Amino acid sequence: MKLATSAYPISWHTSWKSYADKVEAWVSEAAHGGAEVCVFPEYAAMEIASIGGEHIAADRAAALEFVASRLGELAQLHSDLAKKYQIYILSGSGPALLDGAYVNRCGFFAPNGDVAWQDKQIMTRFERDEWLVSSGGPLRVIETPLGRFGILICYDSEFPLLGRALCDVDVLLVPSCTEAQSGYWRVRIGAQARALEAQCVVAMSSLMSGDPRFYGVDEATGAGGVFCPPDKGYPATGVLALGELHQAGWVYADIDLSQIAEVRKDGHVLNKLHWSEQDPRSNSADKVTLG
Repeated sequence: MKLATSAYPISWHTSWKSYADKVEAWVSEAAHGGAEVCVFPEYAAMEIASIGGEHIAADRAAALEFVASRLGELAQLHSDLAKKYQIYILSGSGPALLDGAYVNRCGFFAPNGDVAWQDKQIMTRFERDEWLVSSGGPLRVIETPLGRFGILICYDSEFPLLGRALCDVDVLLVPSCTEAQSGYWRVRIGAQARALEAQCVVAMSSLMSGDPRFYGVDEATGAGGVFCPPDKGYPATGVLALGELHQAGWVYADIDLSQIAEVRKDGHVLNKLHWSEQDPRSNSADKVTLG
């Protein structure tokens, strides 16, 4: 498959048409670039808040409520675009109401109209302490004709047991939103670690922003990247494709499922297979005192 992952700049919109036209332009570009899958970043849906005006976009509660209220329209838009361009789309995530609390949710839209929703599992300090966004539904393995996909939203990629729950997928999608380069590197290092452990391909997307009118997404930086195990047949760096920091656009990579299978079967190392050989007591360690 050919995959496109984004460094996507948040924009100000005065109408739903403006937002829809922008998303379609991005999907169209990816599709015409040959991509069969395209990946938008975490919290990209928050640009919808601008449609409500500055007083909505700048207010924590109002912005969450406004964007969550448009989730149905967002789903319809991405479903229509997936069908029109015959491409799988991971939508930019945004707030959804679940049992009276907001969760961070994205959708994986198929060309036949199907959709699988994925919620973030572990909240950052900002999400839990200031934004008041909560953990959502469970992780999912998404079966498609192109292969098996999993989604770890931003901070989730930094936790190996979440990655292990998705270790049988072929491609992990990691949509991210990070304020500073240090955040970008934390998620990128997590994404590359998950590629190493599960011997799979990991596609990371990044939100870009510098608009103080938005609450919570007023600053964001990063780059699109596609990572792999640094093993047999793959680049020694573990990097299949990488965009430039702060540079908006799509990054493309060709992904061969047979190559993933070969590395898992007969790589120079077999991280996925050997995971179970870890001592079950490894969550603790014996103490040794030296003089």
